[in-house]
Amino acid sequence: MRAFLLLVLMPSLLSTAAAAEELIGDAVAGAKLAEQDCTACHVVAADQTRQPVGDAPSFFEAAADPAATALGLRAFLQTSHPTMPNLKLTPEETDDIIAYIMTLK
Repeated sequence: MRAFLLLVLMPSLLSTAAAAEELIGDAVAGAKLAEQDCTACHVVAADQTRQPVGDAPSFFEAAADPAATALGLRAFLQTSHPTMPNLKLTPEETDDIIAYIMTLK
């Protein structure tokens, strides 16, 4: 009986997990924000002409990381890091940057 319930409930559990990962930001606005604020340290677009300083990963490398989920990126962007400027992104800007990075997968 438990196995049957698990089989019946599994699709709804998986769809709930997928829905939780849906992007709520604007990827176009995120790309513009990234080009404006992130290109000093990161490659953020394939056609970027400005060469970043340092060893920061490109947005493409970040997107390719299997751990790069919307939730993981949100936690990263909201946590201070010694090698990253202390950016003060609004919740909307954070959503937009995350949406943009997720489009690079």
